[in-house]
Amino acid sequence: MLNLDQSKYGTIAEIGGGQEVARAFFQAGGASGTIAKSISAYDKTFSDHLYNEGNADRYVCLPRLEKMLETEYCELLSVLGTQRKNNVRFFAFANTVETLNFSKSNKGHGWLGVKFELTQQGKPNEIVIHVRLHENDGALQQYTLGTLGVNLIFACYNYYSTPNTFLQSLMDNLDRDRVEITMARMTGPDLSWVDNRLLCVQLVKNGMANAIMFDRYGQVQQPSDMLYKKNALVLRGRFRPITYVGFDILKSSYALFKTDEDHTPESTLQICEITLNNLLEEGELNERDFLDRVDLLNGMGQNVLISNFREFYKLGEYFAQFKAKNIRIIVGVPIFSKILDKKYYANLKGGLLEAMGKMFPENTKFYIYPALNPETGGVVTSNNVEMPADIKHLFNYLKLNRKIHDLTNVNTKWLSISSTEVLALIRTGNPKWEKMVPKYILQNIKAKELFGYKNVSSES
Repeated sequence: MLNLDQSKYGTIAEIGGGQEVARAFFQAGGASGTIAKSISAYDKTFSDHLYNEGNADRYVCLPRLEKMLETEYCELLSVLGTQRKNNVRFFAFANTVETLNFSKSNKGHGWLGVKFELTQQGKPNEIVIHVRLHENDGALQQYTLGTLGVNLIFACYNYYSTPNTFLQSLMDNLDRDRVEITMARMTGPDLSWVDNRLLCVQLVKNGMANAIMFDRYGQVQQPSDMLYKKNALVLRGRFRPITYVGFDILKSSYALFKTDEDHTPESTLQICEITLNNLLEEGELNERDFLDRVDLLNGMGQNVLISNFREFYKLGEYFAQFKAKNIRIIVGVPIFSKILDKKYYANLKGGLLEAMGKMFPENTKFYIYPALNPETGGVVTSNNVEMPADIKHLFNYLKLNRKIHDLTNVNTKWLSISSTEVLALIRTGNPKWEKMVPKYILQNIKAKELFGYKNVSSES
């Protein structure tokens, strides 16, 4: 039990959501052996004075949490550093959380973190997580927050060496429908071996999060922070590897969106989405293959989203919750035809019509990339694609209301390229694939021997 462990001693600082974690410790009893100080800077002026004086910004955000952890840990060293016994390891826990308000007009979410010593005094590690609270009652959210905080402190000391066990332990005594952990990050001298990209993919694989996001530099980010008041161009694919077709889709879709009055380079994100289903094609997560795909996409300036959304309407719902300005989802003509197939929405009471309502909120449109007709060799667009008679009117409604747009100025000579064919050619050593991918991708596949490529000359 944490309260009976005399080797761990620290502070608990909480703003926004009350003192739920500290209360859990004191209710259990024996907290004086574990907690040196607890504080709840509920007033924003006090919060700024203690953790961000002269620089008031968003309160429920990662920078505020990091400032809290640093301030509290440094105070521990300053006040108690010369008095502690050799076996004692200091920790500072902090959270900044928005729980449900009285009128229930907001969404509960927040940041929790621990700065803690493991093997060396004065050289702490740091673990932070972001959570979304789904319960429709403020008191229940507070209870969940208290439990989650205790679990986090316990896991930092007991499961840090096994990251997936660490993540799963955070949900002890909690149900998955009560809380979602949307981001996790482990850093420090004892945790430098952890790849936070793999850590966050495990959140999706474990069902603890619906999606996680990496920025163009490969850093794990909280989706709401990246997407808040931003435009997003989203392309779903396997990207194994990205071919000239994928490159052309990204180029032509961005060129179209640049004509939108809301476009500015700094407010627009290009996002490549990979579903968990695509990552688990062979039954288990191939960590090296996953990281290779992310690295290549990041190298092309792309942000990456990993999700468990099989249906496109769930993808639309996901982006809608983050108050993004404009969402443009990019699909090929064959995929869009499947999107309008009624059989995929049998689980919805409103069927296809309900799915369309979720898929096309006011700020969302679909960009359609053309395809080749396998029988005639002609180019198929939304203007000449064949639709079933009972879907035709709905399809025409979407076109007339400009909810779907054909991508123009595409390079039709690349339409015949298939990523499945490219992958097969790479694995069999057929050099034809080299003319099907951008030069950057070609160079990296050869240099790093990705996707089963073997450098025959170096072997001989």
